[in-house]
Amino acid sequence: MTRVAIIGAGFGGIAAAHLLRRAGFTDVTVFEKAGDVGGVWRDNTYPGCACDIPAPLYSYSFALNPDWSQRFPPQAEILGYLRRCVRDLGLEPHVRLGAEVTEAAWTGTAWRLTLADGAAHEFDVLVPATGQLSRPALPAIPGAGDFAGRVTHTAGWDPSLDVTGKRVGVIGTGASAVQLVPAIAARAARITVFQRTAPWTLPKPNRRYGRIRRVVNRRVPGVMRAARAGTWLLTVVTGRAVLGQPLSGRLVHGISTLQRYWQAGRLRDRVTPDYAMGCKRVLFTGDWYRTLRAPHVNLVTDDVLQITGAGIHTVDGAVHDCDILVYATGFAATEFLTPLRVTGRDGRLLSDEWREGAYAHLGIAVPGFPNMFLMYGPNTNTGNTSVVYFHESQARYIVQAVRTIAASGPLEVRADVAASFDAEMQRRLAGSVWTGCSSWYRTGSGRVVTNWPGPAAEYRARTARLSPADYTPP
Repeated sequence: MTRVAIIGAGFGGIAAAHLLRRAGFTDVTVFEKAGDVGGVWRDNTYPGCACDIPAPLYSYSFALNPDWSQRFPPQAEILGYLRRCVRDLGLEPHVRLGAEVTEAAWTGTAWRLTLADGAAHEFDVLVPATGQLSRPALPAIPGAGDFAGRVTHTAGWDPSLDVTGKRVGVIGTGASAVQLVPAIAARAARITVFQRTAPWTLPKPNRRYGRIRRVVNRRVPGVMRAARAGTWLLTVVTGRAVLGQPLSGRLVHGISTLQRYWQAGRLRDRVTPDYAMGCKRVLFTGDWYRTLRAPHVNLVTDDVLQITGAGIHTVDGAVHDCDILVYATGFAATEFLTPLRVTGRDGRLLSDEWREGAYAHLGIAVPGFPNMFLMYGPNTNTGNTSVVYFHESQARYIVQAVRTIAASGPLEVRADVAASFDAEMQRRLAGSVWTGCSSWYRTGSGRVVTNWPGPAAEYRARTARLSPADYTPP
């Protein structure tokens, strides 16, 4: 019996576990370091946290949800969906909560996993599914440790934190800030937003799904499938815009420009991005600019110089007093699998293999690391559509790999195949919009290691069939 270990119980890990079990592999264990499933949707509980991909597409094709309350559901609803998936798909017996894997080493015949409590287990196949958005990024600001008030990152929000009547400083204007600031504005005495670069935005066409819609979804599942297909077509348009299709690009660019024109008012010049649309993540919002215009909200575009016990000093000499400091600074997305120590064939460390930037054939397999297949690995992030679509593509590919291993023994992707794929990725990415600015898509050297350079449908097609010729026995 082929033993499979999956690390991480977020969207990717759950998809892999379910499709493996559906394919007949019953010895599947999902190790989750936290006390609950859900990944980023468990960890991000800040006010206003919600999905920015429409719900019909931000869900599994094998577990459509008839009960979404709105097109862009809030965090708690998505977490509830994932919990129900684990329960309804029969995965609960396979998930080990509170089990942090600190080391994984290839013994020559199997993967030996060491847990934080010292326990060790062996598996035939290793599937890291820790994601790209699991480690919060904190900027190196002088004096950060001196601040006397409450400090939090949006990915570690304390539910007991009360902003009522407080002066709140928010560093960052990315996805979490665009959701958080409008959500707390009515309660805070003052909010100071520190912006390094203005984000590109698009209107968020949210709407509530009423009781009748939910009843129809349950009784006529075809309605959900049609909504999913329609949402997919919309992401095709935005995807073409990001990937450089002129007509789609002009359309989406025009919509974003009109939104700023109508909503930003006197702040229009200060919130206009100075880089190409799509270079950083495009954000969906209906209330960001209106909130920034509120009398008690201050947008600061001067660079942060240092943090003191009382607040934040900027390079223009201004001092911004705060009671609460919020880092809305995203994740260390390019540091794949950190801090897990992974040792492959002949004692090679994955951290050494990825010293110049992470890479993997199809974002899934790394030479020198037999029987290891990544979920949401390098160059599999999507700048415009649902990452869940990519997760399912990867999970289907991994099922094929495990079948091959069960029938013929260990597999290792050929070094020349992985190198050729990586060269293709970097060649295509070099001409993409993502090289035009600094973002979480790129390493410090400028290498884009997160994003897929083509349409999502291309990725689905290229992972549809595992080619045995791409692999060799280790």
